[in-house]
Amino acid sequence: MAVHIRLRRMGKKKQPFYRIVAADSRRARNGSFLEILGTYNPIEKPAQVKLIEDRLNYWLDQGAIPSDTVNSIFTQVGFNEKYLRIKKGEDVSEITLSTTITERPKKTRKMKKAAIAKAEEVKTAKVKTEETTTSENTEESKKAD
Repeated sequence: MAVHIRLRRMGKKKQPFYRIVAADSRRARNGSFLEILGTYNPIEKPAQVKLIEDRLNYWLDQGAIPSDTVNSIFTQVGFNEKYLRIKKGEDVSEITLSTTITERPKKTRKMKKAAIAKAEEVKTAKVKTEETTTSENTEESKKAD
């Protein structure tokens, strides 16, 4: 049986709340699951995450595969780093998991235009510096002749 760690949607319409569960990969998204491993609430700002670390470690040791979204949540909270250090046998007493995920700023049209303009300025600056260095090199070679 292939076990995956994934999100199970709960809550009301337009107000999702997710449980992080260990489930058989052949089951539906909201179908039966083996165990609840944590929760994720994206509605709260910043998003709230609660993990049951010892059970997550158990399922990962058993070969459970986290979904892409769950893996992203684990990385943002700091669980992946902690789990890898545990596997290496290093001390993890100083590592504490974050209970929140900060929201990334959304890119607006103005921000995209500003980024493009800045990239063009950098390109033109590079071209100008290359032109000056090549002209200096040619002048030096003429003086050497």
